[in-house]
Amino acid sequence: MNPKQKKMSLTEAISMAVGTMIGASIFTIFGLGAEIAGKNLPGAFVVSGLLALMVAYSYAILGGKIISNAGPISFLIKGIGDNVLTGTLAVLMWLSYVVSISLFLKGFAGYFLPLVHIGITPLSTGIVESALIVLFTAMNTFGSKAVGRLEFAIVAIKLSILLVFIVLGVSSIVPANTVPSFTPEGAKGLFAGAIIFFLSYMGFGLITNASENIENPSRNVPRAIYISILLVIFIYVSVSLVAIGNLSIPTLVKAQDNALAVAAKPFLGSAGFTLLSFGAIFSIASALNATLYGGANIAYSLAKDGELPAIFERKVWFKSTEGLYITAGLGLAFSLLFDIVSIASITSSVYTVIYIFVIVSHYRLAATYGGNKAVILCFMIVLTGVFAGLMAYQFSTNKASFYGTIFTFAGALLLEYIYRIFRKRTFTNGSSSADHM
Repeated sequence: MNPKQKKMSLTEAISMAVGTMIGASIFTIFGLGAEIAGKNLPGAFVVSGLLALMVAYSYAILGGKIISNAGPISFLIKGIGDNVLTGTLAVLMWLSYVVSISLFLKGFAGYFLPLVHIGITPLSTGIVESALIVLFTAMNTFGSKAVGRLEFAIVAIKLSILLVFIVLGVSSIVPANTVPSFTPEGAKGLFAGAIIFFLSYMGFGLITNASENIENPSRNVPRAIYISILLVIFIYVSVSLVAIGNLSIPTLVKAQDNALAVAAKPFLGSAGFTLLSFGAIFSIASALNATLYGGANIAYSLAKDGELPAIFERKVWFKSTEGLYITAGLGLAFSLLFDIVSIASITSSVYTVIYIFVIVSHYRLAATYGGNKAVILCFMIVLTGVFAGLMAYQFSTNKASFYGTIFTFAGALLLEYIYRIFRKRTFTNGSSSADHM
């Protein structure tokens, strides 16, 4: 078989990223965003999208030159070197995918159970989550081309449903509902919502985590990153305008588990509820599919450098699947143990820290791989402020999330420190990546 036939095209890479991003917010945490940002929800999506583009600047430049399924970890190794900090960030990166998987499992159950008229209980939710993770773990054993084809089909269905929601809902928007609030409280909600919804754009990083499996990665990785983010910004803003234009904020907040399905009722009736519920199911499923694939790729690529335990090192990508199974199993465990708000908040914090250090690495590598150092420094300062704001928000509104984030960081540091002592593992700088200058 021609090796090129096994690789993802530009369209399939974009589909993978879009599938993850849309599933991460529009359906999963949309109600939470409405509660935080209120009428400023569309603006919050715009601001968080701009933050994502700041991070994308470094990802696109480095991702087009350093081709590795370790993605940002390969950037960190080259920019910061092999040390405890890099190892800790590697552990955090892998765990971030594990926790993201749990977020999608919960989101899927939240839409699926009401659709089939089953009550949302710990037992029913657990059964749905378990069945879903088994299904997509099996799907991911078939490799990158199977993942890319599945993503293209799922994203096409999902975008069609959202397009129906947007086109039919625009005519019934109540303009007064969409007027943004310019009060100090409104501004606070806007920026708090933007920080929380930063999570919404995190799927673009999966492109770099699959770069070894993408056709012409030096050209297609940067293009896929920018195109996917811009496309998702348009979708987020359009959908949020229709939602708040047709339904009051209190009603959206009340319907937090399946907010968009409820938002379709005023102009589409019960058929709209069903349609959007199916859209959510497809959307979250595609996000789960893409994230599970990316998480397993990270486990594999890091294992090549000795970062993860020995069981991962026996994994030969697309042949033996221990890394995939453990990633999926831990994702299910997080889903069964934590609520969706805590999962979303902790995930956002972890990703933001990784983004900051990727930008730091880019600053140090700019002379070699390209990029304006003044621009990079500016983005670094902005993202550091975002992280500080996110931690402050957690501390003031949900101390469990705050301490959960601290525990996650401390746990990753401790695991890395212990693992280095007992395994005496060191990264082989750049061994899992190929530079294309």
